[in-house]
Amino acid sequence: MFTKTLFTKTYTTVMDWQRTLLYRDGALETVLEPGRHRYDEERCTLVCVDMRPRLLQVTGQELLTKDGLSLRVSFVVDWVVTDPVAFTTGAQYADQVLYSEVQEAGRDLVAAHTLDELVADRSLLANGTGPVASAVEELGITVTSMRAKDLMLPGELRKAALETVLARERGRAELERARAEAAALRSLANTAKLLDDNPVLLRLRTLQVAAAPGTQIVLDPREGA
Repeated sequence: MFTKTLFTKTYTTVMDWQRTLLYRDGALETVLEPGRHRYDEERCTLVCVDMRPRLLQVTGQELLTKDGLSLRVSFVVDWVVTDPVAFTTGAQYADQVLYSEVQEAGRDLVAAHTLDELVADRSLLANGTGPVASAVEELGITVTSMRAKDLMLPGELRKAALETVLARERGRAELERARAEAAALRSLANTAKLLDDNPVLLRLRTLQVAAAPGTQIVLDPREGA
């Protein structure tokens, strides 16, 4: 008596933005390109890999600057899978390896600059793209950019920075006030000199003021002497 086993044939569809790894009896046999494929469901296992560009956000972490100050920085990384086989077999969780590499690169970037430099030019934190890309290249990952998303100062530094800004603005306000007062005094001095040099103008001005309704003028008897 002979028993014949019929293997089940199943179809799978690979989308244009996917690649599917086909394993037969545990060994990689081929990478399925976009389209419809037939495979042996009982002996084969499929692993689907998304090939579309991805965005990785590394949440804020406390890092020390070159001058020993604490700075909280978050990063954003643009990356894409270019080798589905390496991405699947190179590490258990390749995206976690990428996350760790971004953290390490960010730590090195912050430590290489002072706080004032980083606050003045955030693009200094974009120089980690190369090191991160090299570290994860063997995992089938291509990193296209790494940039700082948020920079946050510790509470005490934020308070000190705010006080500095307020003091600067107060100084500007006081300077403008002093300039206005100086201009007013110069105008008064010029007017007083003009009237002193031309007594007739003083009398004319007195007559103009006296013509206004409700105006009272007190004459100094010594002026007629």
